[in-house]
Amino acid sequence: MHKILVTGGCGYIGSHTVVDLIEQGYEVVSIDNFLRSNEKQWQRVQQLTGKQIRNYAIDLCDASAVQNVLEKESDSVGIIHFAALRTVPESVQHPLLYYTNNIQPLANLLNSMQQVKIKNLVFSSSCSVYGNPDSVPVTEDTLLNKAESPYAYSKQICEQMITDVVASGADIKPIALRYFNPVGAHPSGLLGEVPWGKPNNLVPYITQTAIGKLPKLTVFGGDYPTRDGSAVRDYIHIMDIAGAHRLALEFLLQQKGTKPVELFNLGTGNGVTVLEAIHAFEASTGQKLNYEIGPRRAGDPATIFANNGLAKECLGWQPQYSIQEMMLSAWKWEQEMAKIN
Repeated sequence: MHKILVTGGCGYIGSHTVVDLIEQGYEVVSIDNFLRSNEKQWQRVQQLTGKQIRNYAIDLCDASAVQNVLEKESDSVGIIHFAALRTVPESVQHPLLYYTNNIQPLANLLNSMQQVKIKNLVFSSSCSVYGNPDSVPVTEDTLLNKAESPYAYSKQICEQMITDVVASGADIKPIALRYFNPVGAHPSGLLGEVPWGKPNNLVPYITQTAIGKLPKLTVFGGDYPTRDGSAVRDYIHIMDIAGAHRLALEFLLQQKGTKPVELFNLGTGNGVTVLEAIHAFEASTGQKLNYEIGPRRAGDPATIFANNGLAKECLGWQPQYSIQEMMLSAWKWEQEMAKIN
């Protein structure tokens, strides 16, 4: 049984990936200080998997604490690094918070990985590294334009840091997964996204409006050069994202990589407007939404969606969920939260 270290294992994407890894026979150890996650979510992970999973509640900005954990878990075959802050508007308001919390932990991990000789790394990147792309769909070779937010720039910096460390001769085999807009919840309805404060991502904003936590949904921008004026995004189900991380890890373990740093887009390849996503939610759940068109939001590009051909070819990855299924699973989770909170 291979042991995997997962940073941010209690967060939204991390927790679903932990479940997927354990279901596929891996041993998982988590590092998460609950800065933007919560212990109830972690309890649900253990309930779903039937496993007691070790979690180190350390701050990854603390280099000595990171070194300590990696020394204790030095028999791990790889690290999946999720831990980061990920809210675009917050990053615009508090850039230093994002530069500190998203960059320093990766530097600490890369340093300690070399010390304890853990060489496989799957890095949680983002489609935001492309900025406002010149053309869509974006491929892994698409030029990285100016980042639209400090969050996006922190991901660009992290990718460059990995590239530079590998170029310096470090024995590290990395994959950066650039995923688009993860949405939805575990099919059981017992695990999903728990927004920190008022949601900034569309789908929890939709579900919280539908259930009455929020009075109405604001669509940020109705004057983009798109088919209905709202921004176009590539929504991808959380379990499709989770499975891709496992496949990326297996790609590394099987030594299939041919490049110093492997890059893969994770998206469905379908651009969906915000208004189309709203209508998909209404159609799949039977819930009518109270929404209005508001001004554009700082840091948001007009249109971005993926060319996912490389992930399909190299990782054997195939997205399984439709936009309607994504919305239905998110609604099931929102209803579950109303019962347990």
